[in-house]
Amino acid sequence: MTDKVMENNQVTVMGEIISQFTYSHEIFGEGFYMVDVKCKRLSESYDIIPVMVSERLLDVTADYIGMLICVNGQFRSYNRHEERKNRLVLSVFAREVSFVDELEESSKSNQIYLDGYICKEPVYRKTPLGREIADLLLAVNRPYGKSDYIPCICWGRNARYANHFKVGERCAIWGRIQSREYMKKLDEENVERRVAFEVSVSKLELLTEEA
Repeated sequence: MTDKVMENNQVTVMGEIISQFTYSHEIFGEGFYMVDVKCKRLSESYDIIPVMVSERLLDVTADYIGMLICVNGQFRSYNRHEERKNRLVLSVFAREVSFVDELEESSKSNQIYLDGYICKEPVYRKTPLGREIADLLLAVNRPYGKSDYIPCICWGRNARYANHFKVGERCAIWGRIQSREYMKKLDEENVERRVAFEVSVSKLELLTEEA
């Protein structure tokens, strides 16, 4: 059961460590720490992906900045309460980590597979230049009754396909994790630069319950 659930959320990211480890939380005496990993895209740009690592996997007091790491794990979410409302916080939960001498081509250095359920009506729109986009929110089950809520973004033909998905339908998604900066208006005078994370979808399909 647990292995089957773990198979529905698989992530591999490879990139350069660009931050020190910072303490996140502790569960049953095991400390978890956050670190930022810079993953190149096929273009000249890159994504900065937050990774959560157990102190049992690595010496979190050491300085790894500039080293290349490969992380296998899951894309996790939790709600953080701030400004009188909940904010969805996403990170890669590391199950295995290893250091590498060089990075593979970008298409293999940032991969994700999700098998979950549509939990919000898709939002379909077009950019001013006519590019089609659809936003999905996927609920991916964990063991013990928990779920992760993962925002996904589809383009072009995938967007047209996803626009017809219904809440509750089961869906498989392949793609990569991307980071996107935006400005959050706090009040009339102040804005704050923030980073959103989502899955950029390269392939998706509806699944039957027997799949």
